[in-house]
Parts: sequence; C-alpha cells; structure tokens
Amino acid sequence: MDKYNIPEGVQVFDRIADFRRWRRSILLQGQTLGYVPTMGALHAGHISLAERARQGNDHVALTIFVNPAQFAPHEDLSSYPRTLQADLDQISRLPVGTVTAVLVPQVSEIYPNGIELDVSKQIGAFVEIKGLSHQLEGGTRPHFFRGVATVVSKFFNIIQPEHAYFGQKDVQQCVCLRRLVEDLHFPLQLHICPTQRESDGLAMSSRNIYLTPSQRKHSLVLYKMLSSIEKNYKDGERSRDKLLADAMDIFNAEEKQVAALHEDWTMKLDYVSIANPRTLDEEMSDLESGFIASIAVFLGKTRLIDNFLINCEL
Repeated sequence: MDKYNIPEGVQVFDRIADFRRWRRSILLQGQTLGYVPTMGALHAGHISLAERARQGNDHVALTIFVNPAQFAPHEDLSSYPRTLQADLDQISRLPVGTVTAVLVPQVSEIYPNGIELDVSKQIGAFVEIKGLSHQLEGGTRPHFFRGVATVVSKFFNIIQPEHAYFGQKDVQQCVCLRRLVEDLHFPLQLHICPTQRESDGLAMSSRNIYLTPSQRKHSLVLYKMLSSIEKNYKDGERSRDKLLADAMDIFNAEEKQVAALHEDWTMKLDYVSIANPRTLDEEMSDLESGFIASIAVFLGKTRLIDNFLINCEL
C-alpha cells in the first residue's frame, strides 16, 4: 500500500492475516470494533455509517472490496468504480480516529478457489438465504444475494466486529442479513441506518455517477413515487392496489416525458413493491402494521433502487 496516501490514524491492510493481528491486539485491550462493509466509491452515505459506528465503538473498520460473486456475467463488474485513493481521501476528511482500519483484500484471498461469475462453474463454500432472496431484487439479479450473503459471512468471520452497520437503501439486503445473523448465530449486533439523500431527495448511491444530466433529472421519479405512497398512507389509504396505482401514475407520466424529450435512452420500471418488513411477502391484506415500499428503475443502462419504511422499522 506504499503508493497510496494513507490518512492519519488509519491502518490500511491488504492481507487478512495482518488485519487479524491488529484485530486481536484491540481485543486483548478490551476495545470494541464497529464494522462498515463497502465496495468503495465512497460517498456521504458510507461516511455517515462510519460516523455512526464510531459513536458506539472504540474502533471502526471498513472493508473496500468489489465482490465478484454478486455480479452476473452480463453485469458491470469490470466497469464498477474502483477509487481507492479517492476513498482514502474521503476518510482523511473525517476527524482523526473515526476510522482506524481499512481492509482492502485481494480477490484471491477472499475466494481461494477462484470465483467464476457463472454460478454453475463456481467452486467453494457459498451461503444462501432461502425465502428472502428470490423476489424483488432477486427477480432481476437471481444470484445477487447468494453473493452478498457469502461475502458478508466471510467478512463477519474475518473482522469479528461487535457491531456492523448497513444502509437502509439496500433494504432487501438488510432483511436478508438480519436473517443471516439470526440463523448462523453471528455474535454481533446489526444496525440499519437511514438512507442518505441528495438535497432533492435522490438516494445516494455509487451508481449515481453513471447518470447523464438528463437521467439525473428524471431519476427523482423514484423519490416522487415513494413519497406518494407515504403521503396517501398517512392520509388514510389502506388499499395496496390504490397505493401502487397512484405511484404508477407518477411513473407513467415521467416515462412519457422521457419518451418525448430523449431519443437516446429510455426509462423502464423494474418493480414497485409493498411488502412485509420481515418476510417480504407482497400479498399483504393488512397494511396497518406497516410495510416496505420499494422501487427499482432503469434509466438508460443505470439501475437505481430506493425505498421507504412506512409505519415500521427493520
């Protein structure tokens, strides 16, 4: 890591064994560790997780790792932003001691048997979460949560944190990981932190950098649809079909604008969902106890997701 400018007070590791020696040293001192997993391309959402972790722990460790196992062969693994120095620069702007360790492991260490993007060719140990990973995001990305559950299990084993912090924007991931921690008895507490947003409401995401100016303007359709569901629910609407229909009216109007103004790209709805916050069941007959409203939209080739927790918590 000599070629990188390392922030003051931060130790950067590229080997698991070196990180584990550091982890053991703070354990022997009786100090706690909070963990924030990332794939890099850090933004204010990641930074807010690190700040939250520092409030409740003596040390905070980040991992920066673009996980091949959660990408299908046709997806954007090769083009996913890898910006380690910029990420370290982001960390350097925090008060010294906010983040004390960063692990940037090699793919060959995380997947010692290699890792094929084609699931049928993969060799080694993998983790699946049945019942929560086939719907919503799993409909478009059927192997995504298998990859997430596998790499998070690996990092929970490597990092051994007392507390781990995830952002609500990836809400289905959060539901899956709660079940992972519960079912596999990981000795840690999971914290789901609110989605960080731009001033106009767009959820912060590493993929936002792919948006053209025109796509960025129309990307607010996700926030508008979710806001409609939330407002109508607060106004007393309890029909799932009506809540979704009103949100779809907003999407259809935006889609017509895109079609009229832009010939070089299209906007397409992947899904809009109202689901139970624990089971992700979409056939909810009673909305009184609350639900997750979530949306995925393609703007050109960029796929964005967002969600609101309405009258419920994770």
